[in-house]
Amino acid sequence: MIVMRLCRPDDIDALLELAHKAGPGMTTLKPDRAVQSARLERVQRTVEGKAPLADQGYLFVMEDTATGQIAGVCGIEVAVGLEQPFYTYRMDTFVHASREMGLWTRMDKLHMSHGLTGYSELCTLFLDPVFRVNGNGSLLSKSRFMFIAQFADRFAERLCAEMRGHFDENGDSPFWRALGAHFYGIDFHEADQLVALGKKSFLAELMPRYPVYVDFLPQDARDCIGKTHVDTEPARRLLETEGLRLEQHIDIFEGGPVLEARVADLRVMRESRVYTVEVMPGVPVPREGAPRLLVANDKLADFRCALFTAEPHNNTLSLSPEQAEALCVASGDNVRAMTLNPIPR
Repeated sequence: MIVMRLCRPDDIDALLELAHKAGPGMTTLKPDRAVQSARLERVQRTVEGKAPLADQGYLFVMEDTATGQIAGVCGIEVAVGLEQPFYTYRMDTFVHASREMGLWTRMDKLHMSHGLTGYSELCTLFLDPVFRVNGNGSLLSKSRFMFIAQFADRFAERLCAEMRGHFDENGDSPFWRALGAHFYGIDFHEADQLVALGKKSFLAELMPRYPVYVDFLPQDARDCIGKTHVDTEPARRLLETEGLRLEQHIDIFEGGPVLEARVADLRVMRESRVYTVEVMPGVPVPREGAPRLLVANDKLADFRCALFTAEPHNNTLSLSPEQAEALCVASGDNVRAMTLNPIPR
């Protein structure tokens, strides 16, 4: 059975293997044992209530319980930018007009910004290509919303998610080549590695001091603004179905979109419901067309979320013994459930 759970320190080798498969461009998933071990320790401190707000974060893995294989990883940072600035480019449109000449122009500009400071952030999403079947990608991404709904008091009022930006056929970022490379004097992957290691002071020291006029950039760089990496497009669509949208912010390195939402406006806050578990050895086979449900327990340190085809009755959700074991629940426990996809209106 495929199930989501919180990471443990002994997941380090599996996490490094996933990092190697993810390749470049994922700042928070680098194949560095010291970095990833420290992150796993930080998750433990967060769960135990020993981490300051600026250091709090959660990391989840997707596990095949039949084999123990770790198939994917995803994370949530509780409050970004409190210890080190969380930089983005903010997109604004300005109108320049001359009454005397009877002329006006609309110009798009990019401003260095840390306006997302204090937001919670969805991050570190990667699924082994072998497991990209049967709704596993949706479970991986959307399980984080179930966790947020179960423990909403642990997160900020607003949520963001940086999407990996566009790279050309040579694996280079046209946006970085046209803009960041001139200011930072290093290649994209070196800058990305420095950020992954927490060395962000160079961003503040070398960033452009004035707005960047988008029209001054080459066309291939302009085309990257708000554009998602081809491998990340499915992840973006999933987040958009849950209520996140591109508003004003893009990534400072490759120009990828930064999606945003108020937590109160997420689909999970409207459509999920809490049910009482009834474990039944003879759970009937669901009827054809029965909904697929994300089902999550309410245990912080032992959080579980899985995808079942089931139909709640009144305030009860019947589970088989195998399903209950996967979720670490018993009869009488509470679970939160929500349809995998939005309910048609």
